[in-house]
Amino acid sequence: MKEKQDKIDRRNFLKTMGAAGLGSALAGANGMAAPNEPNVTDPNAKEKIQKPKLPQVPRRKLGKTGVEIPCLALGFGAGEPIVLRKALEWGVNHWDTSLVAAGGNSEISIGKYISKNREVRKELFIVTKESDSKTAADLEKCLQTSLKRMHTKYVDLYFGVYRMYDPGQLTDEVKRWAEGAKKRKLIRFFGFSTHKNMSRCLSAAARCGWIDAIQTAYNFRLMKDDKMQAAIEACYKAGIGLIAMKTQGKKIKADEDKKLAEHFLKRGFTEGQAKIKAVLEDKRISSACVAMQNVALLTSNIAAVLDKTKLSQTDIEVFDAYTQASCSGYCAGCAYICNSVLPNAPYVSDIMRYLMYYNSYGEYDKARKLFAEIPGRVRNKLLATDYRLAEARCPQHLPIGKLVVEAVSKLA
Repeated sequence: MKEKQDKIDRRNFLKTMGAAGLGSALAGANGMAAPNEPNVTDPNAKEKIQKPKLPQVPRRKLGKTGVEIPCLALGFGAGEPIVLRKALEWGVNHWDTSLVAAGGNSEISIGKYISKNREVRKELFIVTKESDSKTAADLEKCLQTSLKRMHTKYVDLYFGVYRMYDPGQLTDEVKRWAEGAKKRKLIRFFGFSTHKNMSRCLSAAARCGWIDAIQTAYNFRLMKDDKMQAAIEACYKAGIGLIAMKTQGKKIKADEDKKLAEHFLKRGFTEGQAKIKAVLEDKRISSACVAMQNVALLTSNIAAVLDKTKLSQTDIEVFDAYTQASCSGYCAGCAYICNSVLPNAPYVSDIMRYLMYYNSYGEYDKARKLFAEIPGRVRNKLLATDYRLAEARCPQHLPIGKLVVEAVSKLA
């Protein structure tokens, strides 16, 4: 009986959260006062009625930086003002962006919000990233562009190596630049982001001693990788703050996806909420960075981290079964394996990711744009390349040749 009551209470909790968030959103969008807000035509109303404070998202320490950040980070594209405002009301002040997100409009939208609300800057923990810089001069140019766009004098955490794939990218030149940027108070902390060859990059960072934080792909699938677990542990022991991205994994098989969704709905939350819970139950992870383009999604994810229900052993087994049933459609980002046997086609893991953007997220323009950035000499050889050796070595047993053909047909 108690288990049944817990399910009901959890559903009511999530529904209440959703209703509250959407109600406020609609009120803001239409210029109308919500039921608990003062009548906007009464100039004295704000003094009479105090706006209720919303529950705040739990916070965790970011490695050895001494800073606590919300365990849910706002990753976004263009960034609607109402989403930014509602995020702050719930305590989600960790905003993640990049120089190239939404064609640069992501940083610009943050800048517009800050310029109209100067007092909020001190409350924010802003994270941004460069764009494939190779030298200190490139890094400086990227950072100055980001600072100008966001109307801020500093960035809290700067990922100076964006989409890192090779430990060799952590050069002495990058280290010197990062130390100099800190002394000039342009950045507070420095690190990198990675969703390719993650375990190698994380392991290298744990040894080098000057990385403050890392944003890495990490989800219920990647948790099962022994090398990834060892790398996460090494970084945690080294005091490096870890921020998880790509937490949702990837929808691959309709039947398996449906079974997964139905299981967690019976438990009282969506599969997306369950995936965030799975990541955050790993206490080595400081925060889960999730793209949240609207108030409804923001509210749903906030509900997931406020709800104290733990995943059961059955839930974990359901995730494990789903992972096994759908692993042949998920690229785990171990690009060094493909690259070692496909020297003339060193973009296989990238192509798998672009295809994921197209098939799973519906980001058609983004997928095509990224695919077009692959050098023409490589694209022209994709259909003539023999992928059998790479397929034989792929831990996920991906049908790489078939997927490349699909990518070319959809993205070229």
